[in-house]
Amino acid sequence: MLLGAVLAGGLAVAVAAALTPRVGRLHAVVVAALGWSLVVLALVTLIPAYGAPGIVPADERLDSCSWDVGGPAPEGFWIFSGGQRLLNVAVFVPSGALLVLAAARWPRSAWATVPLGLALLVGYSVAIELTQLALARLDRACDVTDVVDNMTGAVLGGLLGVVLALVLRPWRHR
Repeated sequence: MLLGAVLAGGLAVAVAAALTPRVGRLHAVVVAALGWSLVVLALVTLIPAYGAPGIVPADERLDSCSWDVGGPAPEGFWIFSGGQRLLNVAVFVPSGALLVLAAARWPRSAWATVPLGLALLVGYSVAIELTQLALARLDRACDVTDVVDNMTGAVLGGLLGVVLALVLRPWRHR
């Protein structure tokens, strides 16, 4: 997972360098960082939870996503003491903030692109959960609560992005 994040980071740096002459350094870095954050989200959520993929017998495989509040996931992770739900919120905050910063370069259209982008982030979360359901070997659980937590993180990130946009004023860096 770490190697994938580093490789994606190298690609993001190359994308930012290529975009800088056309859109300016701030916007190029924001767009590249947004792409990198989406790759890292996929790596964090789709790499098997406990090392190499195992074998999940057909009779133990889930047929649908869990609709239980809190879901079937373990109580917590070692990264955040607040549990998996806090982690699910936290991992989507950077993407929401970077989305707003990327859209804020064009303030007039940002009012339409930011809600659309947030909806796409929710769709990305749904796609991740459905992939976890389809690929039982990942030893991951498909859970509707994760989608709600991810959406919350994206919205909180969007609010943080509004504050950062007011400070950085990306529309002035054309």
